[in-house]
Amino acid sequence: MTYVVVENCIKCKYQDCVEVCPVDCFYEGENFLVINPDECIDCGVCEPECPAEAILPDTEPNIEKWLDINTKFAAEWPNITRKGESPADADEWNGKPDKEGMLSSNPGKGD
Repeated sequence: MTYVVVENCIKCKYQDCVEVCPVDCFYEGENFLVINPDECIDCGVCEPECPAEAILPDTEPNIEKWLDINTKFAAEWPNITRKGESPADADEWNGKPDKEGMLSSNPGKGD
């Protein structure tokens, strides 16, 4: 089992999860974070830290697409180990449906 960042992170990107990860397995895109499933140790400490409830175990139904997205972008984006600034409008995007089309493939800054 691994943990996976899912759709509700798009345009929210709160980053509280990054601070608690003991193995630094988060990677930063322009408007989304991903978890590298090969680095995740399945400890689960990130899941309750996410204000957007956008981190789920890969045992959830229909999660395969998001596991693929996390795997793909973890190989392309820079690692992030410290919480940065969330977007100013993150709270407005939290919980909005149908954000998948807004996922940017551009990398974030990392740290």
